[in-house]
Amino acid sequence: MRRVVASEIISPGRLRWLHGKRTEEADNLVRYVYSQCMSSHEGAVVDVREVVRQYSGNVIRKMMFNRRYFGKGSGDGGPGREEVEHVDALFTVLSLLYAFSVSDYMPCLRWLDLNGHEKTMKKAIKTVNKYHDMVIEQRIKEWRNGRKKEPDDLLDVLISVKECSGKPLLTTEEIKAQTADLIYAAVDNPSNAVEWALAEMLNEPEILRKAVEEVDRVVGKDRLVQESDFPQLNYVKACAREAFRLHPIAPFNLPHVSTCDTTVAGYFIPKGSHVLLSRTGLGRNPKVWDDPLKFKPERHLGSHEVELVETELRFISFSTGRRGCMGAALGTAMTVMLLARLIQAFTWSLPDGLSNIDLSESPNDLFLANALVAQAKPRLAAHLYTAH
Repeated sequence: MRRVVASEIISPGRLRWLHGKRTEEADNLVRYVYSQCMSSHEGAVVDVREVVRQYSGNVIRKMMFNRRYFGKGSGDGGPGREEVEHVDALFTVLSLLYAFSVSDYMPCLRWLDLNGHEKTMKKAIKTVNKYHDMVIEQRIKEWRNGRKKEPDDLLDVLISVKECSGKPLLTTEEIKAQTADLIYAAVDNPSNAVEWALAEMLNEPEILRKAVEEVDRVVGKDRLVQESDFPQLNYVKACAREAFRLHPIAPFNLPHVSTCDTTVAGYFIPKGSHVLLSRTGLGRNPKVWDDPLKFKPERHLGSHEVELVETELRFISFSTGRRGCMGAALGTAMTVMLLARLIQAFTWSLPDGLSNIDLSESPNDLFLANALVAQAKPRLAAHLYTAH
């Protein structure tokens, strides 16, 4: 399955093929925030968490299913009831991936569901599958009866991949499982990083000013940021990279198992060991990072182009190595586009009555304890928000 995904789903060529769908959702992002700002000349107070999570959901739905909505949508480019329910269920599942459960260590207690995790997880997965399965099953029928012959999205690719004999390589259940895996993997990292980055930048206006100036210098105000601009947006990428370092999506990476005796960073790891890396321990290590708890994008600037992937494992963005995240290029594109479009298209400030953003972490995870809300005001010509 890993070979199929790497060669057929998220290869460089496939990502180029899906470029237009990502751009469409980046345009929809600014249109949706702009529609909220139209209620007042002073802009509007925007729920940034909802915006960034729905953007991530829109992008992966568009790439996977060639559709933004499961229902009718909200009419202003924003999510409808179905999309809100879908994204909420995705984040519920993701929140339990790293949760401690007694039955993981004492399987005989699983039937008691002491933490209530299994019940919550099953309910959330049922909600996700409710939306995915109806699309997948209908699409498989279209391929089988000949109504569809050319792929338009990643679901089509999964369905059309064949064995050497010409038979479909994946079963319906495998297609459903891989579709869900790809969607789970795409929604959390970009949205979490950008919410934290913007929160930190609102508390440090000079950082926000530098990022906006870079976008204005590289792109200008006569067009919107495109993926082709990314190589020149080093400060914006440094802000996103610093958010990954200081505010990872979870305290640990997913478990790995050593296949042989090895030594890493001076630690002997016997064959068969379960290996967990502390994301916060790496990214906030005072032996590696000066002033590790301070949001300082400049620490990532140098003579080379800034990349979000950290190959030296000083922190974990998309992981690295043979078992690293295969979707690093997609995750990078989503993250940089999301942050760059938000700061290019809108002037962001603290809501009235607020002197700073509370950067406390949630007691249950590493998200902001309180969803970020901020005052947004359009800063570009009106036709740029509505012409796409």
